[in-house]
Amino acid sequence: MSIYMNNAATSWPKPEPVSQAMCNFITEHGANLSRGSASERDIESLDYVFSCRAKLAKLLGGYDRANPTYVTLANNITESLNIVIKGYLKPGMRVITTSMEHNAVIRPLRHLEKEGVRVDVIQCSIRGYMDPKVLDSLLEEPADMVVMTHCSNVCGALQDIESAAEICWKRHVPLVLDCAQTAGVVPISASELGLAALCFTGHKGLLGPQGTGGIIWEPGFARKCDAFIEGGTGSFSHEEYQPAQLPDKFESGTPNLPGITGLLAAVSWIEKEGIDKIHAREREIGERLENGLRSIKEVKVLGPSGDTPRLPVYSLNVKAKDNAFLALDLADIYRIETRPGLHCSPLAHRTLGSFPNGALRLSPGYFTKEDEVDATVEAIKELAAK
Repeated sequence: MSIYMNNAATSWPKPEPVSQAMCNFITEHGANLSRGSASERDIESLDYVFSCRAKLAKLLGGYDRANPTYVTLANNITESLNIVIKGYLKPGMRVITTSMEHNAVIRPLRHLEKEGVRVDVIQCSIRGYMDPKVLDSLLEEPADMVVMTHCSNVCGALQDIESAAEICWKRHVPLVLDCAQTAGVVPISASELGLAALCFTGHKGLLGPQGTGGIIWEPGFARKCDAFIEGGTGSFSHEEYQPAQLPDKFESGTPNLPGITGLLAAVSWIEKEGIDKIHAREREIGERLENGLRSIKEVKVLGPSGDTPRLPVYSLNVKAKDNAFLALDLADIYRIETRPGLHCSPLAHRTLGSFPNGALRLSPGYFTKEDEVDATVEAIKELAAK
């Protein structure tokens, strides 16, 4: 068996009910959504989707008492961020982001920049943190949106989102949060923070399948966003224009129903297990890995140090070794799965001082065992000594 250290890319293994639910949907149910004769199978599909929305709204602090109406289901968080960013920002507007963003944020913003949207990037510290005071200062000049990551996918730096949200609320600027690494791992409430939109993916901390994700909307902000894709919704079929009602407005076309069913099972599992328990376990296993890595003199760990807020995502470089060859040796010799390179986050690597070569990323998860962490540290120690 291999040792899996790539949960920042996708969580694995998944809870057993996830695959069971997906298989059951395909083999026993399988009706399309709102595109049938209201048979029993049609109603079951509606129930799976509604229940998934409801559980996500509850887990992630949806508005209007966790109303599932204000949950958009998408194929991934990249699609979610594009829906929000491109649906709201228009030429002449100003948006603020940070230097720790994933390309899922940066690339849509750079596209819009060419069309006349002003993009200001806050330079974060070499540890990967944004200074809220800098954000407050930049917002002395009017802005139309702040979009930022909750946690770096490169180094695990967990941003002070409470301070950022308070500043945006005070300045009356919509805050859009990329929760790719935190949804399902860190307790968070979109409504308590006053977020305009919380974007999430289903296949990482939420422990669901790939091809799932979505948005928790503040209702008024959702109304101001244009539909990203227009087409059949299974509703209002007499109208030739995209419905303005949620959730239909942002959900044209057939959804990933097997994936949504699997995501429903995953979120249900998280509810039973407890997000605080999950967070505590990941922090414990992460500290074990970090202590081991920092004990190797040839290893440089990027990003946070000490007791600064973080998740168990560690990027490192070993003296005189290319991180791609290091990853290959770990896989071929020790059967340890990691991820080398720039992690779709070139700005973050520039901030951390690891551009253009990137780094080797290790990201244990809830199901990672102590002996797997120890074996990984020992393997890197052996390779670093060669």
